[in-house]
Amino acid sequence: MLKGKHIILGITGSIAAYKAAYLIRGFVKKGAEVQVVITPAGKEFITPITLSALSSNPVISDFFSNRDGTWHSHVDLGLWADAMLVAPATASTIGKMANGIADNMLVTTYLSCKAPVFVAPAMDLDMFAHPTTQQNLERLRSFGNRIIEPATGELASHLVGKGRMEEPDKIIAVLEDFFSRKQMLEGKKILITAGPTYEKIDPVRFIGNYSSGKMGFALAEACAEHGAEVTLIAGPVSLQVHHPRIRRIDVESANEMYEAAMQEFPSVDAGILCAAVADYRPETRAQEKIKHEKEGELMLHLVANPDIAASLGAIKQDKQTLVGFALETNDESRHATEKLERKNLDFIVLNSLRDKGAGFRCDTNKISILFRNGERKDYPLKDKSEVAEDIVEQLSELIKTKA
Repeated sequence: MLKGKHIILGITGSIAAYKAAYLIRGFVKKGAEVQVVITPAGKEFITPITLSALSSNPVISDFFSNRDGTWHSHVDLGLWADAMLVAPATASTIGKMANGIADNMLVTTYLSCKAPVFVAPAMDLDMFAHPTTQQNLERLRSFGNRIIEPATGELASHLVGKGRMEEPDKIIAVLEDFFSRKQMLEGKKILITAGPTYEKIDPVRFIGNYSSGKMGFALAEACAEHGAEVTLIAGPVSLQVHHPRIRRIDVESANEMYEAAMQEFPSVDAGILCAAVADYRPETRAQEKIKHEKEGELMLHLVANPDIAASLGAIKQDKQTLVGFALETNDESRHATEKLERKNLDFIVLNSLRDKGAGFRCDTNKISILFRNGERKDYPLKDKSEVAEDIVEQLSELIKTKA
């Protein structure tokens, strides 16, 4: 997957800079071409001659290498690269990248880079855990950068904690995996619904559910990572999207989600209906806060909300793929299979509230995928980001059969 790829390796002033030698050797062995860009502080930890010998390219550190008018073009570097990896990335460089402080060749190259950027932090545990560092990392994520989390182990301070740069073979594997998966949904348009809906009773009260939106947002990030253009219709949640290929539409009620989904679905290749949509809403909504002291007992008359999955299933074209979710509490397989058929879905993702760690307000999920042909795939409890990968894999395979 790395053969012929152009990789910029940014090296900063960290004791972990010695690992850059192993990174270069690993990339070159796999057929990649590596161009090293190193900060002045980085040269205090590893010499440019070592890096140049391993990469077979001159090491770039300064804007001007001679006094004859020649200079290194950060713009050309950014256009040349298929990926940029900053490893090790110190707290200082992470802060500069997050805030656009282009006072060295590495950060200037980063700001000009059109390719995916990977960042492998390396620092002491307290520096890594500091709110400033975490905020800067979160900001880099919001720009679409991929953070390769540091490992836990003995640090240069001889303290033990999280901050040790990930090992070179694992970093190389991350880039290999990225390039191997990048084409899976390349050029596809995916619609995803996520989160709950709120059905207002009065200006301060609503009918809702416990959905956090985490599963839907994980699916949006995974689809975008695989090359898709994603439209995410999100109910009222506090989550943020990170990937630049995700277009977010915020809604509150089931009717608003229905209108947005019906408008967007005809132009996409696939839809993943992950939202926990309220089945009912109050027939009437009070314009002012209902006072307990005046009303006493309150009777609500509920009416059915539109069925988004069934409505999209009814207008689905042959080349479109539609995926639903079923969160059940009993007779799980039977209910999910009935929903699969009734709503004209291509497959359905089943989970049960009886499984610990699955369902609402969890970072993990345990799913089964049921197909129209009767096939079933069961998966163990995983982090929702990993569950999203499993679902996207099945989605991509199904899309291929309809191409």
